[in-house]
Amino acid sequence: MVPAALANGFASVKRGLGGTVGRRDEALCDELKEVAGRLGVRVREETLLREVGYRVRSGSCRVRGEEVIFLDRGASPEERLQVLADRLAVRDVDEVYLSPALRRLLEQRRGARI
Repeated sequence: MVPAALANGFASVKRGLGGTVGRRDEALCDELKEVAGRLGVRVREETLLREVGYRVRSGSCRVRGEEVIFLDRGASPEERLQVLADRLAVRDVDEVYLSPALRRLLEQRRGARI
C-alpha cells in the first residue's frame, strides 16, 4: 500500500521530533513568494508572538500603502502555503509565469473561494 502523502505526489521527510514536512509544499511556498514579489506584494516571515487573550496568525494587510503578507515562522509549510495561495488566488497572475502545479493550486483556491 502506498502512503497517502506519496500517493498525492508529495515527497515528505521527517524533521525534528517526528514532524513531517512536504518538500513539495516548501517548493511551492518558495515559488509563491517569488510570484508575490513580482506582483508587488511583500512577504515577511516573522515569529508572530502570542499572548493570553488573543491569537495572532498569518495573513495580509497594508503597511504604509504597501500590501504585505505576514507568515508565521512557527506555522507548518502546509499552513504557509495555504495562506500564500489564498491571498494570491484573487490576483491576476495571467502575465506571470507559474509552474503547472502552482497554476493548478491557485485555480483550486480560486474555485474554493466562490
